[in-house]
Amino acid sequence: MIRHLVLFKLNDGVSRDEPRVVAGAKAFEELGAQVPEVEFWECGWNVSDRPIAYDFAINSAVADRAALQRYLDHPAHQAGVGQWREFATWVIADYEF
Repeated sequence: MIRHLVLFKLNDGVSRDEPRVVAGAKAFEELGAQVPEVEFWECGWNVSDRPIAYDFAINSAVADRAALQRYLDHPAHQAGVGQWREFATWVIADYEF
């Protein structure tokens, strides 16, 4: 199995309640059910106010590297990434477990 973790940081001046951010979060909330390769999916807004904290996170799992690539290439994933690219940056980690 591969764990796929993503941490998003909203760009300066962008708030969670902006319509485009709300739409982006909704896209990712629905993404796990749209991609057959996803075996585990959870995401949500950070509740910590620490200055080093990111704003939104995805924690997911797929069977193997091939499944991860199919997930990354999936049109629903690409559409969600396209939305977030407009207002955030992110870091990822993919590891086998």
